[in-house]
Amino acid sequence: MIQTHQLCLNYGSSQILKDINLTFKESGVTSIIGPNGAGKSSLLSLVCRLQKPSSGSVTLHGSNILQLDNAKLAKQLAILRQENHIVSRLTVEDLVCFGRFPYHQGRPSAADFEQINWAIELMELEEFKQRYINELSGGQRQRAYIAMVLAQQTDYLFLDEPLNNLDMKHSVNIMKTLRKAASEMKKSVILVMHDINFAASYSDEIIAMKHGEIIHQDTPENIMTNEVLSNIYDMPLKVEQIHGKSVCLYYL
Repeated sequence: MIQTHQLCLNYGSSQILKDINLTFKESGVTSIIGPNGAGKSSLLSLVCRLQKPSSGSVTLHGSNILQLDNAKLAKQLAILRQENHIVSRLTVEDLVCFGRFPYHQGRPSAADFEQINWAIELMELEEFKQRYINELSGGQRQRAYIAMVLAQQTDYLFLDEPLNNLDMKHSVNIMKTLRKAASEMKKSVILVMHDINFAASYSDEIIAMKHGEIIHQDTPENIMTNEVLSNIYDMPLKVEQIHGKSVCLYYL
């Protein structure tokens, strides 16, 4: 499991994260929600060792993540960030191949290409396989990045706003795929989400952040109430039951 211990992050005099104590289980879907500036993306950066904390620590199966070997860590956790800057003259296949780098070290084998093709097919990108990344639409590009992360075949998947630029059909398909990865492949999928209805429909647990702190951590059923959501987002919110599902009508 991955655990954070009194995790803090400061930028000068500004405190971004304060005393974060979390446990990410070894399987299941966890969604992190909260308003802009709550510290959600910063938390993922610290957990995935993209940044060092100002204080506190992150452990993976009891070992401090800062002390783990890079190659070993890359086979255990993968992250898709909000902003990805990839050289444009890469094909979709080339990009997804990067997800296998911890295994092939620049010399992909038939086994690596099996995983690459699996991920491309899963994200419905077969017809774009040899197309350059800069020739794709925003939604197609996002699906290619998700394929890259899935091809890495790690136990832990961290995705920061994975539904960016996606239409309804592909948003639903990707959430179903991530749910399947957690349920059938026993992966731990951690998502930063702005769409609380998607979070509620597909998650086992929801973590709510505000002002750099954890203010709620519970099941979707207990998070999806008028009182809890209104407290998280500082606005009146209404939750309704539709076909047995809790749906927040935040656009009214």
